[in-house]
Amino acid sequence: MTMSSLVLGPMMRYVDETSASIWVETRTDSRVTVRAGGSSWVARTFAVHGHHYALVEADGIEPGSVLPYTLEINGTQCWPEAASEYPPPVIATLKPGKPLRMAYGSCRTSVPHDSAGNRTHGVDSLRAYALAMAAGGGLAWPDLVAFLGDQVYADLTSEQMQEFIRSRRDIDAPPGEELKDYEEYAHLYHLAWSDPANRWLLSTLPSAMIFDDHDIRDDWNSSLSWKQEMEATSWWHERIVAGLGSYWVYQHLGNLSPKERAEDALWQRIALHRNDEPEIDLSTELDSFADRADRDPESYRWSFCRDFGDTRLIVVDSRAARNLKPENRGLLDAEEMAWLDARMRGGFRHVLVATSLPFLLPMGLHHVESWDEAVSEGAWGKHVSQVGEKLRRALDLEHWGAFQKSFHAVAVMAAEVADGMRGPAPETVTFLSGDVHFSYVAEVERSSGSRIMQAVCSPIRNPLPRLMRSFGAVLSYGFAAPIGALVARSARVPDPPFAWKRVKGPWFDNNLASLEVTPEGLKLWWQTGVVHHGDNLHPRLENVASLTVAPRNIQEHAVQSGTLPGRSQP
Repeated sequence: MTMSSLVLGPMMRYVDETSASIWVETRTDSRVTVRAGGSSWVARTFAVHGHHYALVEADGIEPGSVLPYTLEINGTQCWPEAASEYPPPVIATLKPGKPLRMAYGSCRTSVPHDSAGNRTHGVDSLRAYALAMAAGGGLAWPDLVAFLGDQVYADLTSEQMQEFIRSRRDIDAPPGEELKDYEEYAHLYHLAWSDPANRWLLSTLPSAMIFDDHDIRDDWNSSLSWKQEMEATSWWHERIVAGLGSYWVYQHLGNLSPKERAEDALWQRIALHRNDEPEIDLSTELDSFADRADRDPESYRWSFCRDFGDTRLIVVDSRAARNLKPENRGLLDAEEMAWLDARMRGGFRHVLVATSLPFLLPMGLHHVESWDEAVSEGAWGKHVSQVGEKLRRALDLEHWGAFQKSFHAVAVMAAEVADGMRGPAPETVTFLSGDVHFSYVAEVERSSGSRIMQAVCSPIRNPLPRLMRSFGAVLSYGFAAPIGALVARSARVPDPPFAWKRVKGPWFDNNLASLEVTPEGLKLWWQTGVVHHGDNLHPRLENVASLTVAPRNIQEHAVQSGTLPGRSQP
């Protein structure tokens, strides 16, 4: 059997009204050609640590087109595969004026989709969604799927990943079962994205991505002491360089528009290289870039912003852009906060702020995190501050609530947008998040102006153990809110600028969420995969929860389960 020249992909990444970006990993130095609608586009691969990649920029396409495409490597068609059971992949450019419809979620582990994998990690809701898309039957295809963190788990590795690690080094030596270098990251991404159903989905559905901690390591940048502890190890430097470098290649590069890529220094090196020349090797430059991005977060921006007609989507890096210095601690540093501030504007029907970490945690948990931050900074004395730091890391108390200056600054931005102080007020300012391994909807309590919402979808595939579910519910809801508020005030934590309440949830299923801008309002729904009659390889997509966030002058109503919004597939 001839080994395929295509290692991973193709992945449909940034798509606008007239262009599409298609990412691939190939086995060797190659010329990659995409053909669709009588046109063809070519890109030369570039190399990183022995791996070969290309990003084909298909341009000059008519808005609203739906074009089946093929992908060739060195003149041989590699996609779609000859025996594929899935529909042809398509380039679907955006149609002007079409309301946004997107899917989103976070936290997806890469384990087999058999009975054992489904027993320990549940059904992969992304895979169930892919199978439903491929089957047709009226499921409306989104314009975009946004992955909001923990696309891969570099610290909690699967048996398959550990087998690969053992094949190349002593797994009992640091960093043990965790990832060590670029080669291991490349294999981890292959495990995450090579399942046939998910691979087909990613080849036809445009995607946007932002990292969270497990893409690098649990609690990444939770505090200065955490960072100093990591930097004191013998293996961390290689790990962070490999993690950020591979993230640029596998995830971030496809987030960028052609204009944004043209301004990226690394991409400029690739773009200036002629297609008829041997590929360029970026290994040294990528390592230097990743090292610099870690040492000086203000040297590079991972956040990005896109406008879809009357909807703005702001995707915020809430991990690498932190300022961990005690004198000016922030979940976003000054440069990143200024960037976000400039983009939090009205004039849109909806402003969506996607951040891996929930902005509005359940209020009980928010108060606990704000208290822990104050205690860790000495509100109850130097000795107790050490206890606060231990609790922060043991209980993952490092969300927006644990960075009060940043939380208050963004809360003011959201309220000003909602009150029409930054241009015409939208219908909603909605935060989209993941991370916490349970899903819920919360809303800020306000009697006028736009509605400020939080809609969480987590996990796609990595459910909390049942004991942790009970613990999380107790910590987050019920008496936790008033007790948490009292504890926070005892550490002299200022009250939040507004209060919020739970609207729906929590639920703990593996989920993929969707939203659609409709005349009635912003419709949101969550779906999960369910095995029927023991067929683990063909789970069905079932509804978990749904609601419509209507403008204030329209009565909010729930969408009946089974009567979900949407259009037919392209």
